[in-house]
Amino acid sequence: MAKPNGTETLERGHIYFLYRPRVENENPAGVGDIQRLYVVLSPAEKERYRLAVLGTKRLPQASQEGAERNWGFIEMVRKKPQSITKELKAATYKTKTRGERQRPAARPLGEGVYRILRHGDHTHLVYALELPEKPGEPQRQMHVDQEASYIISIKNPAKGSPKNAGLSGGRQARYPRKLMQVFEDKRFADADPPEFLDHEGAEFVLVAASEDIQEELGIRLDTQHETQSSADMFKDLHLDRSKHPVKPLFTGEWA
Repeated sequence: MAKPNGTETLERGHIYFLYRPRVENENPAGVGDIQRLYVVLSPAEKERYRLAVLGTKRLPQASQEGAERNWGFIEMVRKKPQSITKELKAATYKTKTRGERQRPAARPLGEGVYRILRHGDHTHLVYALELPEKPGEPQRQMHVDQEASYIISIKNPAKGSPKNAGLSGGRQARYPRKLMQVFEDKRFADADPPEFLDHEGAEFVLVAASEDIQEELGIRLDTQHETQSSADMFKDLHLDRSKHPVKPLFTGEWA
């Protein structure tokens, strides 16, 4: 049901941000040392975990309304978190030219709550952090603000991509007919229904809308005070604290 302010909640849940340092770099000190920025969406009313990758290793800067955008895609969708957790672990692999290489474990960067909203003729992804209490340098460089609102659109896989952009055909989402019909032959559709994001290879675009959700949309997200012992990320995703450096999540410092 739409609220008087014109918003309708389509989905709500927990959101987690993580980053992976570049290969053989266990001590990143800036976004240039980062290989990937991940976003995990855990909907409240579904047994579902979505692992998304952000293309430029940054979120759009929420304060730059309409001026910043970023592309991302859903890399993995699972009913249980174990496969997601496995993807985020450290790993050793062999190369032909350099021998064994070490892929560092992903670092927790932030956790909070999110909603996907219908707002007039478009949809929003909004979130508010619960941890860290005060975002630090890693969050600043990757534009993970205390709260943010983005207009979210889903790319039509049948419309192709510019050269050297987007996922290759074999990796693009294969939506059922009912979702393909939502596009109406357009290049993009709203994230309504959010089931678009339940398909691996789903490509989306986030456009900066606001860094003040209440002022923009008239809603306030229900955050809770979290601590090192109560952090949802470790309980929900079953991350091993001893294997995933936690300093960025709890103190807002690089690790």
